[in-house]
Amino acid sequence: MPQVERVAVYRGNEASFESKWTLSGVVSNIRYVERPEQKELTSKQAPLGRSDSTMAALIPIRKTPAWWNLTQEERRNIFENKSHHIAEGIKYLPPVARQLYHSRDIGEPFDFLTWFEYAPQHSEAFEELVRTLRKTEEWQYVDREIDIRLIRA
Repeated sequence: MPQVERVAVYRGNEASFESKWTLSGVVSNIRYVERPEQKELTSKQAPLGRSDSTMAALIPIRKTPAWWNLTQEERRNIFENKSHHIAEGIKYLPPVARQLYHSRDIGEPFDFLTWFEYAPQHSEAFEELVRTLRKTEEWQYVDREIDIRLIRA
């Protein structure tokens, strides 16, 4: 993707401008999460758009065909039982707010758009989260990612 001077994030059909590139995704049902995990995530998750969260990361991710050839149960096993994706992510809530957008089902080039927001004092915590997740078995199924870091002006 070509480098750009700024990034605009729109929810819904708000966007009506020319751009060098566009990524689209939809908020969907929660997957690979069991009820107790969902309750904990919901209770600790901070809302997006907090005034002190002037830093953000947009990380589009595409997983391999091997990942998608696994059953839902097999993906859950790798996602949480082996990689501890949820357990690791919860450690960084609420300082790091996040939202996952699904893109695979709408024909986009990435499967997921992962969006994170955090205050400058939580930058190292965010970097630690990313390093931790990239070392997991789940990450072996990622065949493309772009790591875009942003600072709100």
